[in-house]
Amino acid sequence: MMDRRDFLRNLGLGAGALPFLNLPSLQAAPRKASRKQRLVVMFSPDGVVPWNFWPDQEGDAFTLKESLTPLAPFQKKMLALHGLNNRIKGDGDGHMRGIGCLLTGIELFPGNIQGGSDTPAGWAKGISIDQEIKNQLQANPDTRTRFGSLEFGVNVSDRADTWTRMVYAGPNRPIAPISNPHHMFKKLYGSEKDKQMIASVLDDVREDLKKLAEKVSAEDRKLLEEHAAFVRETEKELTAVAKEKMAAPPPAPDASLRDENDSIPKLSRQQIELMVNSFKQDFARIASLQYTQSVGGAKFRWIGVTEGQHELSHKPDKDEPAQAALTKINKWYCEELAYLCKRLEETPEPDGRGSLLDNTLIVWTNELGQGNSHTRNNIPFIAVGNGLDWKMGRSLKLKGVPHNRFLLSLAHGFGHRLERFGNPEMCAGGPVVLA
Repeated sequence: MMDRRDFLRNLGLGAGALPFLNLPSLQAAPRKASRKQRLVVMFSPDGVVPWNFWPDQEGDAFTLKESLTPLAPFQKKMLALHGLNNRIKGDGDGHMRGIGCLLTGIELFPGNIQGGSDTPAGWAKGISIDQEIKNQLQANPDTRTRFGSLEFGVNVSDRADTWTRMVYAGPNRPIAPISNPHHMFKKLYGSEKDKQMIASVLDDVREDLKKLAEKVSAEDRKLLEEHAAFVRETEKELTAVAKEKMAAPPPAPDASLRDENDSIPKLSRQQIELMVNSFKQDFARIASLQYTQSVGGAKFRWIGVTEGQHELSHKPDKDEPAQAALTKINKWYCEELAYLCKRLEETPEPDGRGSLLDNTLIVWTNELGQGNSHTRNNIPFIAVGNGLDWKMGRSLKLKGVPHNRFLLSLAHGFGHRLERFGNPEMCAGGPVVLA
């Protein structure tokens, strides 16, 4: 379809005539804006208590167990996907393969990071599904955003190892989440003073490039032109940032809030607010929210749990106080998920197409099915929202389906028709049909 500028160009008119295209006899048909689809992957560690997590029933009439009760207001917009197994084997212990293969669906490289058992390992051998989808969106001018994806963290360790990373830009390329809301705020909205300084530097560089172009060979002049093009793109980016800053950013997070265990509830809410606002401003359409890390040892004192989560997760099923504590912990994570859903639901899309939740799918997952057995069968996958137009409001029993097939379902939901993702052996049967 011809846009208004192409219409002008074909008539041999300059851009100054653009406003006159509003005349009825010259009006060109407008382009239909595409729907903004979004994906959020939320991670919490150390498995769940299965009998307090998974609904007993299958289908659209199911009762939420204790860990999932905070999602009651969103039950008709959720999917409980029981029976997805992470079957990726190879190097690394269960936790390492749990988080490292969770979104990549492929083995870890050999390495020198020694876990609690099994062989040592390194990073994952492939890209994670969120980044695969991001790349597909960024390749299309109609779905390209400023950041493409945003990786939020809550009390994630500063150390860089296989237990702390679930997002990968490619083989051996883990992406660290930003755990400090103040740092995320600065990434999103920047510093006006910094932008002014950069702009002045660009002005100087631009003039220098012009002077040099008169004195160099044709080949070098081509290189200078490429640099000049980069300068122009950077200037456009700075202009866009300035406009976005005017679009009512949220209050800056409390810079004095320390990234420590007992700050987790406040850190979580601040990160959620920043994520919601980033979607509202269309900074990105892919995001992740990682709570601590695999082998997460947080102590949930704000809900009366004083032992570390990882320590509790190793206690036997017959230890009722431990199972009750773990249930409370996973219920708290679910409360944060419900809060994110609420904030997305009450925030209208800027283009008037429903709410942010109507166009967003949130997937809450974990590196283990159950902590004390280190099983990677029945990995928790809870999906909420209508971003991919799946049939929601159901409890499904998938009976041992490789989780790679669910990763394919995510890609297909964005129109990215991958035939395999990660380990191809785990993709037989194609994506799980959820529409």
